[in-house]
Amino acid sequence: MSEDPWLQNYDATCRLVQEIAENIHERNRLQRTRESPAKMNMTLRASLQKLKQNINQLRESLLRVSSSRRIMQSEADRRQNLVDDLVTRDKQLNATFKGDVTQPEPLRSTLMAGTGAGGEGGAAANPWLVNEPEETRGLGFSAIKQQQQHIIEVQDAGLDALAAVISRQKLMGQDIGNELDEQNEIIDDLTHLVDKTDDQIRNETRRVKLVETKSASCGMLVVIVLLLIAIVVVAVWPT
Repeated sequence: MSEDPWLQNYDATCRLVQEIAENIHERNRLQRTRESPAKMNMTLRASLQKLKQNINQLRESLLRVSSSRRIMQSEADRRQNLVDDLVTRDKQLNATFKGDVTQPEPLRSTLMAGTGAGGEGGAAANPWLVNEPEETRGLGFSAIKQQQQHIIEVQDAGLDALAAVISRQKLMGQDIGNELDEQNEIIDDLTHLVDKTDDQIRNETRRVKLVETKSASCGMLVVIVLLLIAIVVVAVWPT
């Protein structure tokens, strides 16, 4: 799995913090030896500006991934703590650069102890972290990245399982849709058959009524003929 871009940017920002702290240390050394620190001051101003931009980019990137829920909430909180720590360190470096505070300058060995996961000091604890979550406290960048990769792998597995469930539900929906189409065709055929049968019943009913009418007319005609015959017979019969 490829390395998380956010963590890569965070590592680069931590290295920039270390570089700025070292340059401030060197600038102060030049001032003590009465050498001109003008060039170093210009470099520090550019680096501090770059640090502010990096922190803003980390904050915006974290907001995007947390809003889209591409990382767990606990990981989003942990990263927010890391960003807050960088903001605090940025303020401290600016204050030290401007000479607004008096504090012991960090030793070079301490600064180098916090190199990123790709450096030799990847197993050392991050010197800039304050109020870090309990589950990552004391871990180096490599361990934190491995932990994050494990979380992402778990999330990917969960998404794969969810995708499989959705796929099965889609197939079930398609089967149900096909079954409904077949049932609708059967209902349409039954409706057509019922309509046809109804028409046949109405036609047969009309025929029966017509036959009954004709039968009644014939019966009456027979009676009349018989009466006429009787009258004629009586009339001609000798008395």
